[in-house]
Amino acid sequence: MTSFERGLAILAEVAADGDATVDAVAAKLGIPQSTTYRYFKTLKERGFVQEDGGRYRPGRALLELSGRRHVQSYLAEVGTAVLKDVVDAVGETAVMIIRVGTQAMCLRRAEPEKSLKYTFAVNEMLPLQAGAGQRILLAWAPADVVRQVLDRPLPRFTDNTPAADQVRSGLPQIRATGRVVSRGELDPGSVSVAVPVFCRGEVVCSLNVAGPESRCGSKAWLNSTFQALEQAARNLTESLESVTSFQSTREIADADPDRH
Repeated sequence: MTSFERGLAILAEVAADGDATVDAVAAKLGIPQSTTYRYFKTLKERGFVQEDGGRYRPGRALLELSGRRHVQSYLAEVGTAVLKDVVDAVGETAVMIIRVGTQAMCLRRAEPEKSLKYTFAVNEMLPLQAGAGQRILLAWAPADVVRQVLDRPLPRFTDNTPAADQVRSGLPQIRATGRVVSRGELDPGSVSVAVPVFCRGEVVCSLNVAGPESRCGSKAWLNSTFQALEQAARNLTESLESVTSFQSTREIADADPDRH
């Protein structure tokens, strides 16, 4: 493997995994750890990866190459408006969640004017294995991410927090239905439902509604909330694909030397 090929292989691992370590990449690619570390150091200096406590995630330059930066920027821009429409339809808290390596993060939220509500803080990091919106993202995460999440000891937040075997066995059903319901997995007495949002075949975020069991436990509420979420997800997918298609066309045009 040439030096160039090594660099590309390491970038591919970071892009696919989203949360890589020098040791793990070195072992997988068969490259000495000291050599792998030098590659990571150079990639970090050039903005292709970013480091957080010895774990490496895609940096600005890599995100721009993959198009994910444009998608996440757009989600952050329109997220609040999308969620407010969901709140108007169902009357409970709605959040938009994205995956960041082996964790999830609340990107945007909208809340109803009610005293009892369940919510996450914007930019709050969340476990991928517990909670409806997070588990949607885990179901479509790369296999390496699923292994990293489920092969380590998992914290229990409530008596209803699922164990690793329960989570793993449920992922195929989530991918088949595109729906998740969780009951009290992070907060006792809560109900949470979520659906994925796709862009060009990839899940880019989940839309999640949560509320107390006393208001949100009925089958009728679940059905109507899923309908509202799925409509919002379809609309967001159409908007995302239109925006990313325009962005790609513009980048190709900007790179065409015949235009200048």
